[in-house]
Amino acid sequence: MVRANGAVSLRELARVVQTSEVTVRRDVRALEAEGLLDRRHGGAVLPGGFTRESGFPQKSHLATAEKTAIADLAANLVEEGEAIVVGAGTTTQELARRLARVPGLTVVTNSLLVAQALAHANRVEVVMTGGTLRGSNYALVGSGAEQSLHGLRVSRAFLSGSGLTAERGLSTSNMLSASVDRALVQAAAEVVVLADHTKLGTDTMFQTVPTDLITRLVTDEPPAHDDRAATELQALADQGVQIAVAGGQGGSAGSAGPGGDAVPARQQRRDVPLPGPRRQVPGGGGGLRSTSMLGEQGPGPGAERARVADLRRR
Repeated sequence: MVRANGAVSLRELARVVQTSEVTVRRDVRALEAEGLLDRRHGGAVLPGGFTRESGFPQKSHLATAEKTAIADLAANLVEEGEAIVVGAGTTTQELARRLARVPGLTVVTNSLLVAQALAHANRVEVVMTGGTLRGSNYALVGSGAEQSLHGLRVSRAFLSGSGLTAERGLSTSNMLSASVDRALVQAAAEVVVLADHTKLGTDTMFQTVPTDLITRLVTDEPPAHDDRAATELQALADQGVQIAVAGGQGGSAGSAGPGGDAVPARQQRRDVPLPGPRRQVPGGGGGLRSTSMLGEQGPGPGAERARVADLRRR
């Protein structure tokens, strides 16, 4: 499966071979010892280390259920008439498919896949950057893409990447992609990172968004006994990143929205806004932003630590 797709999640492997993730994890360790693959958080990839980047066909087969749940949750953050930027990636492509239903939306993107997903949405305006086409992920990169973003200002950016750690933030394996993502961040008042659990704790070559500039992380419920993911989520929360967790196996988590209002099943989410230092908005002319989004208030650090401890126990 790794040879065919370039990457695979432990959850998907366990489903296909009809065994437990514990058994799959043990077998993956044995295969890594033989040099046949490299373990990654929550999955495995072809050998290659920091410099290797899977292409779109490989990425599209990894953690598909998780990406769907994340996209459902992230779409609830977008309001009618808003202007946003959406970066390249398979998770952001899933988000774009859901944004087609938001009236009056303006989406700026360097991704052909995002633009294609919104091409027939008659109430959504799509603005594409310039640049050079990078075929491996169908994204526009280079100086043309970066220059087209100069002077742009939108409410928030939705970005994905190859890895996410509390120490370095969001990162990717390609220098050109990283440079464009930084330009997208400069254009936004708030930054929302979309990353499934397989990317938590993974570090790659080029930093795109440092942790102190990430407003919110939308992720999925880590598998049981995944201490690494739980530890990373806690570390991110301790640094003031708001955590929104979609339910495991592609479902939803949580039963109430901000302020305690009931949320329909399709829109349920678990938000953990935590206090943190106020941050300088890149290119914002000296303005400050706090870690809260849309004025939402949620449980404090104690509640988040209890939730993460519960994840560890399970």
